[in-house]
Parts: sequence; structure tokens; C-alpha cells
Amino acid sequence: MPNQKNAIVASVLSGLPKALLSELFESAVPHKLRDGDALFRAGDIGDGCYRIQSGLVKVMVASQQGEERIISLLGPNAIVGELSMIDGRPRSASVVAIADCSLSYVSRAKFQKHTEAHPELTTYLVKTLAGRLREADEALAAATFLSVKARLARALLNIAEYVGEDNPAGQIQLRLKISQSDLAAMAGVARENVSRTMSEWRKREIVTHSSSYYCINDPAALAQEMESDS
Repeated sequence: MPNQKNAIVASVLSGLPKALLSELFESAVPHKLRDGDALFRAGDIGDGCYRIQSGLVKVMVASQQGEERIISLLGPNAIVGELSMIDGRPRSASVVAIADCSLSYVSRAKFQKHTEAHPELTTYLVKTLAGRLREADEALAAATFLSVKARLARALLNIAEYVGEDNPAGQIQLRLKISQSDLAAMAGVARENVSRTMSEWRKREIVTHSSSYYCINDPAALAQEMESDS
């Protein structure tokens, strides 16, 4: 199961005490997504949030020119759409399934009643939002100061937290079809730079690619590519 702390943008509500989280999603409305379906788009009305039961989604933002940036991958037990539910503003990002998903939906009205019944949630949310600001600072620093190789290594290792499968040879198979455009959007680099870097890593047998799946042959070497700029 993915480690939510390693997501580029963690969910605000995912770390709620289990009792409060279970009560919030009690009698939640089931929702299904097929691979490629949009859960919602940036600018949509924020009328509630979703808890992922199974599957995987990508959280994206886009520039005025239409360039997309994947800012997070979220898997089982993560909650998406909670910011709009808290502040009542439109969705700040788009969420699209990259695998078939089962989710549970809770309306904003139910969340507000839950908060009124449990005032301790306010203290929790303040602490959690402060943590998100720190994470945002770290992501901004990575995008500003890390090299192309380091950004790409960071993106691949983040993906491995969600869909990576270890094998006896010490390799990590990424069981998700990822295009170079997806990697470029997630790392915040040009697609041409992804192609050039991947070509180099293939020659050094750090990362290989076949049948639309990537394999991290040398996780330690890939981590070194990221840490060398830290």
C-alpha cells in the first residue's frame, strides 16, 4: 500500500483518527471510475470529497497555455477534493483515474455537520494544513533547484511508492503504463529532456522500458541521481 507521506501533495483528511474518519464516511455514496475518467476538473464546484477504496488517480493542474503538471498520485485510503469542501471554493486541480477506481463520496453539508459535532477537528485541520504548506515549500524547492535528472528520479521514485513491485533481483517493476509525457508533467520538465535522460539511464542500466512499463533496475543509483542535487 502506498505511503501517503511520500505523495507530493498529501491529503488533508487522510490522517484523521480512524474513529472520526469511519464516522465521516459512514453511509457514504459509492462511486466508480474507469481508467481515464475524470473525477472532477479544476474550476468545478466543490460539493464534497471522495475516499479512494481501490485504484489510482493523478492530480493535475494546467497553465493558460494548456501545459499540464501532475502534482500528485493518490491511491487507496487517500481522500481527494477535501480543500473545496473545507473552503467552499471551486476545485483547484483536476483529478483523473489512471486505473479503475472505487470511491466513497461525502457531501460538504455532511462534513460541516461532522465538524460541528467534533470541534477537535478544527485543531487537527490547522496542524495538517501547516504540514501541507511545508510540503508545498519542499516541492517548490525541488522544482526550482533540482536538475532535470533529479526531478525525473524523484518522480519515478514517487510512482514506485504506489505501483512498484520488488522482484528477487532487487529491481522495482512499475505496474502502470506511463508515457514520457506523463513523466514530463510530473517532473515539471520538457518531454525532450525525459527522452534524453531515459536514454542515458538505459545505457547505464538504471531504468529500462518495455511494453509501456518501466523497471527501476538499480534503485540505489536512481536515488543517488536525486540526492546528488540535494
